[in-house]
Order: sequence, then structure tokens, then C-alpha cells
Amino acid sequence: MKKILVSFFAILLLGAVVSCSSVPQKNPSLQRQWMLISFDQFSKEELVRNKAEINLTGIMEKGKIKGGANMGCNSMFFTAEFKTNGKVKISGVGSTLKACQNMELENAFIQKFDKMTNYSIEGHFLTLSDDNGNSMKFLAADWD
Repeated sequence: MKKILVSFFAILLLGAVVSCSSVPQKNPSLQRQWMLISFDQFSKEELVRNKAEINLTGIMEKGKIKGGANMGCNSMFFTAEFKTNGKVKISGVGSTLKACQNMELENAFIQKFDKMTNYSIEGHFLTLSDDNGNSMKFLAADWD
């Protein structure tokens, strides 16, 4: 009887360990939807009209977030890795291929987005920048 109970609890414990999965990482100050409010020569009004944004609400796996973006026409996707030292690595940028009337903002964004190497979060603002003085400033969409 003792052997049966030990075997039963061993199997039960093994099943519990195997069925456990790691809890996905979440960084609430970063993993949000961000509205683009400052970029290149584009006015804030133009950015708002195009509903320019990046979405970082995806699950973080191994320190990387699968994100999305929209600059008024195509849906874009990318992978972003935000490190604790203020560095960011953006890779795998792609998009759908709709042809829209005005794609100036979208084309400029795609050309510069994956070149951003630094980030900072100050309050409800996220700023991405590169080593050449280019930057993109975002406002958290859930901020009133």
C-alpha cells in the first residue's frame, strides 16, 4: 500500500511540474499603445490625423516584444528588444502592401524606425532616438 501511495504522489508531483508554464513577462510602463506625437518634419496635427501609433502590448518573450504600428495606411509589424541600459533593438520590420494616396509619413517611418537605438520613458512619454540626432516621441494612448 505504501508503494502505491508513493507512486501516486510521485506521478501527481511530476504532472504538476510538467504542466507548469512560466508566466509571461510584462512591463506596464512600456507595454502599451503609444501615439506618435513628434517625428521629422511632420506636424502633430498630421500625426494625429493619420492615427500614427506603435503598439507594444504584445507578450514579451525572452525580452522581446512582437509589436505593431500604423501610420495611416498599412499595418506594420516588428520585434523590439528594450534593454535596461536605455538601448533598444528593433528588427524584422515589415508591412502590408496597400497603395494609399499619401504614403510620405509611412515611408519615412519605415526608413528610420529600425535605426532607433536608444529609448527613454519619462512619465507618459516614450522617446526613441538614434546616434545621428533623429528621434520619435510618443504619448501613451491610455493617458488622459
